[in-house]
Amino acid sequence: MPRVRPSRLVFVLVLCVCAGPWLPADARAQQAQALDRSPVPIASIDTAETLSLTLQDAVRTGLEQNHDLQSAQLDVRDADAQVREAWGNLYPSLDLTGSYTRNVVTANPFAGSDAATLLGGGGETDWLAFNERRRLDPNAPPPITFPEFQQRQRDSLAAAGISLGSGGNPFGVDNEFQGGLQLTQTLYSKQAFASVRGSEQFKDVNRHAQDRQVQMTTNEVVTAFYEALLAEEQARVREQRVDRAETTLQEVSLQVQRGVTPKAQRLGAEVELANARTQMIEARNAANAARDNLKRIIGLSPEQPVDLQGSLDRDQVDEMQGISLESLSLSNAVTQAIENRPDLQRARLNVELRDIQKEASRSEFFPRVEAVANLNYSGRVPDDRSEVLTTDPEDPTNPFFYDEQSRGFFNDDFWNPSLSVGLQLTWNLFNGFQSAARLQQAEIQRRRAQVQLDQLRQAVKVEVRRAVRDLETARERIESQRTNVRRAELNYDHVSQRVSEGVARPIELREASDQLDQSRLNYLQAIYDFLVARSNLETALGQPLTPTSESYLMTQR
Repeated sequence: MPRVRPSRLVFVLVLCVCAGPWLPADARAQQAQALDRSPVPIASIDTAETLSLTLQDAVRTGLEQNHDLQSAQLDVRDADAQVREAWGNLYPSLDLTGSYTRNVVTANPFAGSDAATLLGGGGETDWLAFNERRRLDPNAPPPITFPEFQQRQRDSLAAAGISLGSGGNPFGVDNEFQGGLQLTQTLYSKQAFASVRGSEQFKDVNRHAQDRQVQMTTNEVVTAFYEALLAEEQARVREQRVDRAETTLQEVSLQVQRGVTPKAQRLGAEVELANARTQMIEARNAANAARDNLKRIIGLSPEQPVDLQGSLDRDQVDEMQGISLESLSLSNAVTQAIENRPDLQRARLNVELRDIQKEASRSEFFPRVEAVANLNYSGRVPDDRSEVLTTDPEDPTNPFFYDEQSRGFFNDDFWNPSLSVGLQLTWNLFNGFQSAARLQQAEIQRRRAQVQLDQLRQAVKVEVRRAVRDLETARERIESQRTNVRRAELNYDHVSQRVSEGVARPIELREASDQLDQSRLNYLQAIYDFLVARSNLETALGQPLTPTSESYLMTQR
């Protein structure tokens, strides 16, 4: 049917109310035809391609774009990481350490003691050995005194070009390097074992939380989709009202032209048409708002035009004929909900998780045993890496041989490895009653989780009972309103025929039209309430709402 432009509508409404009685009949008829040819756009013109959207498409898009569900999915991934972290406490641990120290000034560790005198020596042993060899050799020169021995050593050092340092700390090294690997393997840790169990339980808790979010999101999308369909159906009812008002206006105008009906009735019909068009515009605006709300929920841009594929009809109601208070009693529904609701499963697992956390707190009273292996490599490298050789390759007994050679930075004389293995026991015997306090807190948290579980179980029972009653009430309303629509249609046809014959007044037709509109709107509202009640019931029972949403569940039903 042709639609009305808003600018013309406002202008014509003013004319109808203010100047209608003084316009000629032909002018008013042309005015009504102009209104009839003027379209009213349902949505703003957009160059984007219209998206055809079914209920399954809306659910799939909503589950992919919903922020609450994305947050629940991140919680599951975070729980996976916590499980890996907990197992890491039982895996071997390998630590690498390293350090470098530059000794600018090093203290003499023997300062103030007699150790320096004892270690000084002065070469007396070498002098005695030298004279003993001369004494035993009859062909050798006679022994020499100790000062002569020292002088000959100094002369040999000078001849070799070697100058021995004096003073300072003979034990200091300019550069010190330390590097090591430590391997630790837990052999017994009651707390680590409890941590693994707790992290896996926490992961299951989050998995059930995500499943419940899937069901809640699906229910929200389904409700918004049916709400948008209802708004479109209501707009169509208002359009049919405009069609009937136009037909009535034409018939009354013909009767006025024939002189069988007063002009006041035509004016009333024109006002009725203007009111019907106003209601149609409001209904279309409500349909646009409901469609935008659906876009918001499923994550589409408001500028994206959509075409909803579906309708509120009797077939969708017939699909649920198998569910009634006889086949699904309140007690059975409550039992099914308690068994299937992911949030109840989550609450039960949370109580078990608190038990595990309590066990972890108790484990602080037990020891921890670890196997430890250490591989260290140390280096003490002086800046002056020259070495004085005192052994003559040709005569090893010559005490006056001196030579000098330079050693590399990684010479084996400077670097030394070490390896050690062992067991390590850690057992806290007293920490100021902190462990006892943490154990008491864990017990309180477990009791609180049990209270929350009991509270949620009671809330589920109330929710299921209300959902079952709402479903049955909506079904009864559908049966009643469907019969009422048929009566209203017959009544309107009958009154319309009487008006055309001139034996009934137009006001009677308007009353019949109002009754027809109201009965159709009540029927659509009843179907919508039934579909929403069905969605709420399935959500209360913890069932997957659609095959699409079922694929997003993480636990077996």
